[in-house]
Amino acid sequence: MRQDYWDSATAQLGPGGLRRILSKGAHFPDCRHLASSFSASTIATLGTGAWPAQHGIVADSWYDRTAGNAVPASQEVLLATTLTAQVAAEPGTRTFVIGMDAAQSSLFAGHADARQFWMDPRGQFTTLGDPLEWLTEFNSLRPLENAHNALWRTIGARSGAPPLRTLTYDAEHPEQFLDLFRASPLGQAAQFELLASLIEKERLGQRDTLDFVCMIASSTARLGYETGGNSPLMRQMVLHLDQQLEYLLTRLKIGPGENGFNLVLAGAHGAPPAPAEWTRARMAVPGESVAQTVDRALVSNGAGRVTRYLYPFLYLDTSGYRDPEPLRLAAGRAALEHPAVAGFYTAGGYCSTNDGWRERFRNSFHPTRSGDVMLSYRPEYVEDYGQGRGISYGSLYNYDVRVPLCFYGPQFPAGVFESPVQSVDVAPTLARVMGVAPPSSSDGRVLGEAFGE
Repeated sequence: MRQDYWDSATAQLGPGGLRRILSKGAHFPDCRHLASSFSASTIATLGTGAWPAQHGIVADSWYDRTAGNAVPASQEVLLATTLTAQVAAEPGTRTFVIGMDAAQSSLFAGHADARQFWMDPRGQFTTLGDPLEWLTEFNSLRPLENAHNALWRTIGARSGAPPLRTLTYDAEHPEQFLDLFRASPLGQAAQFELLASLIEKERLGQRDTLDFVCMIASSTARLGYETGGNSPLMRQMVLHLDQQLEYLLTRLKIGPGENGFNLVLAGAHGAPPAPAEWTRARMAVPGESVAQTVDRALVSNGAGRVTRYLYPFLYLDTSGYRDPEPLRLAAGRAALEHPAVAGFYTAGGYCSTNDGWRERFRNSFHPTRSGDVMLSYRPEYVEDYGQGRGISYGSLYNYDVRVPLCFYGPQFPAGVFESPVQSVDVAPTLARVMGVAPPSSSDGRVLGEAFGE
């Protein structure tokens, strides 16, 4: 989610959804995730109030030298306490997390006491723990088959207008349909419908104790992988989000009541534009070519080898080096010879640039998980997946790290605050709202201006 998506959609927003939240809430258009902007990394940062350098989720996956293979981001390898865990520790509270997949839900939860929901390979929402009758009924009323070959049309399109996309179902490749569904307004709506049922069936916000719910609405992120940040489909997803938010606010008014809840919208990361067809060969970067460039330079100088390159981290063979920092510097400088590489940061703290990027690199770098050298590609360059299309997240550029943030509810007077804030500020601010201790590794500040202070 990017702020410019909201700005460009202003004229098309209805009165009761996103427009209402932005006009009546405390809106921060320039919230910055000053670290690598992988989906798992940013979800962990919002959940813990800490940077990847502290919580350890440096990417969606990284290389483990001991195991000799890639390790996916998960709750089990999270190194910091979450806000959800802090809330769950308070007597009588209930905590819930809704995600598209189990890994993201558990990563934000960070605690087994949170009731977690996610979509299984059949397109049904599932959960651990005691079975819920209402969830079984919810799934039975929304069979995924109803969405086979569904048409995604422009909001307000004239009758007979061609669809933007068809959610094509192929019985021999059902997983391809599920990917289309999850990255569509239908997948997004399914999450909001589950949240509405959760509010109703569990009577959220209607007791004397606190209920805390997070929904990781990742349909836009999933679509972005395929289309890039400037696709008209991404803009349409915002308009569908607007409708779903209006639906949610209506259900909240029926349940806990107008003054019985606070709502926070927090973007995790943005998205780069997809390279044009005629520039893709240059701007979609094969990681192997980067590794080979560095490895050839090191070998020619008789200094080490590249063990593994898993964007954006280089892992070097530093055996025999009492001080590996000169080798890291050599590898970083060799990487700059690759036409796609713009900068680097070493495990020893050296940065190829001496500006604000040093902070972004430093916040991204964990001493045992980030290898020896972290690289940054040039603006709008992306990883090459070998499919001739699509983009990657994880960069340090503004199109990925600048996101919108809004607090809405009785505790937050209306206002627009243009001064930059940071994504690590969200968790301590919410901790203050709920009267719980901030997460143990939280590195942000309480946004007092959101309270009118």
